[in-house]
Amino acid sequence: MSNSSGILASFDYLDDTVEAIEELRRSGFKGDMTAYAAYPDHHIVHARGYGQSPVRVFTVVGGLTGTATGFAFPSFASLDWPLITGGKPILSIPAYVIPAFELTILFGVLSTVIGLFVLSRLPNATPSVVSDPEFSAGRYGVYVRSGARSDEARTILEKYQPAELREGSDA
Repeated sequence: MSNSSGILASFDYLDDTVEAIEELRRSGFKGDMTAYAAYPDHHIVHARGYGQSPVRVFTVVGGLTGTATGFAFPSFASLDWPLITGGKPILSIPAYVIPAFELTILFGVLSTVIGLFVLSRLPNATPSVVSDPEFSAGRYGVYVRSGARSDEARTILEKYQPAELREGSDA
């Protein structure tokens, strides 16, 4: 396991944090940074450059699989064990809508949960040890894994006047 060094900046204001993140991204530190805040903030998410979540693809695929399963199981059961009552057809599609709906919901929810865990890489066995208790009290933080480019990252962060700037390392 290798330790990589980086720089942790603590900001008092959201605007400074967002501008620092945007400039770091323009300088090529795209996947090398972590942002900290006491609450989820859409400005930070937008500055990090996150697009739409791919979890929705898991949901759609799971829902469509559930729909197909909900129509296929009763159809195959009706064809294997035909029950002719009152001259009605063996395959009665309207009766299969309710199981299809229920399996659509079930498979959609289960695949959403699976997609959430897969894409979030949970459970995370090696949590980050770089943090500051002030991030829970209202400050904003940016940790940049810089390596050889630490001087460049430090210069960018200092330009936005952080309340605190220190070296750190993550496991």
